[in-house]
Amino acid sequence: MQNIYEVLFSQYAGYTTLQIWLEFIAVVLGIASVVYSKNNSILLYPTGLASTIIYIYLLLDWELYGDLLINLYYFYMSVYGWILWGKRYENSNDSLKITIISYKDSIACALIFLFSIIFVSGIYIWLNRFDKWWAYADIFMTGLLFVGTWLLAKRKLENWLFLIAGDIIAIPLFYLKGYTLTSILNLFLTIIAIYGYVAWKRTLHVKKSIL
Repeated sequence: MQNIYEVLFSQYAGYTTLQIWLEFIAVVLGIASVVYSKNNSILLYPTGLASTIIYIYLLLDWELYGDLLINLYYFYMSVYGWILWGKRYENSNDSLKITIISYKDSIACALIFLFSIIFVSGIYIWLNRFDKWWAYADIFMTGLLFVGTWLLAKRKLENWLFLIAGDIIAIPLFYLKGYTLTSILNLFLTIIAIYGYVAWKRTLHVKKSIL
C-alpha cells in the first residue's frame, strides 16, 4: 500500500499545501460539473467555471503556459455555454432539449479540431514542448476535448463521445505531467460521461417516441 501511495503521490513532494488543496477543490468541482452535465443542468457551468479558474491559477503558478492557454479556452466556452443554456431556459418551455449533430455541426467540429491541432502545436513549438513523447497525444486529446466542449454548449448528444475519448487519454497523460489528482478526476469523468451519454440518449429517445 505504501508503495502504491509513493508511486501515485510522490510527485507532490515539491508542491505547497495550498497548491495541493486547490487542485483537490478543482477536482471536486470538476466532478460536480460533469454530474450536473449528465443531469442536463445549467449548474454544470458555474461549477465548471470555478474549477477552470482554479486550474488557470495553478497552471500559471507552475509556469505551464501551454495548459494555461488551453484552460482559457475552456473558460471562454463555459461562459458561452452558460449564456446559451440560460437563453434556452428563459425562452423555451423545453429547457432540456437535446439533439444530435447535423451535417453543418460536423463541418464545424472538423474545423474546431483542425484549429485546435494547429493552435496547440504552435504553442508547443513556441514552448519547446515536443521534447516530450506524450506531446502528440496531448495535442490529439485537446482537439477531442475542444470539440466535445463546443458540442456540450450546443446540447448535442455526441459531445459525450468526444469527452469520453479525451478523458480516457487524459488519465495517463495528466499522471505523467505530475497531476495525480487530476488524473484520478479524469477517471471519474470517464465513468460519469458514459452514464451521461446513456442518460441523454434515453431522453432523446423518449422525446422522439412522444413525437
